[in-house]
Amino acid sequence: MRIISGSAKGRKLRQFKGQNIRPTTDRVREALFSSLQSRLGSFSELKVLDLFAGTGALSLEALSRGAAYAVLVDQSPNSVAVIAENIKTCGMQDRTRLCRTSASIFVNQNQAAKDAPFDLIFLDPPYNKNLVTPTLNGIVENKLLSGCGIICVEAARKDPVPSEVPGLIQLDRKEYGSTAVSFFSLSKPGEDQP
Repeated sequence: MRIISGSAKGRKLRQFKGQNIRPTTDRVREALFSSLQSRLGSFSELKVLDLFAGTGALSLEALSRGAAYAVLVDQSPNSVAVIAENIKTCGMQDRTRLCRTSASIFVNQNQAAKDAPFDLIFLDPPYNKNLVTPTLNGIVENKLLSGCGIICVEAARKDPVPSEVPGLIQLDRKEYGSTAVSFFSLSKPGEDQP
């Protein structure tokens, strides 16, 4: 696993070993960032939130491509150690904040408030744990996404990712082998409002 493009291009990232770990492959990351590039135009100066960060590869890729700052959240001590090493490998210590906590606590207990709103939120929870919907609801309720921001949800192709979430609109869904990525943004004024 490596950084694909930008200032840290080619840097090798540490990854996990084991059957239950499924870091986003370089191929899926490349396709994902191509889609984001066409939607955002540029990553320049974006604030990124990476929930269930794993190895940190998604937010580090965004930083390499010009994002200004990223908050990486994971509750696993092993993940936090790997993320810290990958941040150092990419030389991005001054552009990151690493939080060892659950995504639910981070989103719902004002731990994100000092950095919000975010322009790009990555959501890549463990599969088959029903974590997507409550996390999306928490992002909306706590106003963590900027007005022009995008949420990227990575899930197993067969996992149910809701296409309708109050306060959000689904922009697109793309499938890459056994992986599916859904893109959401805030509803336009007047849409999905009570």
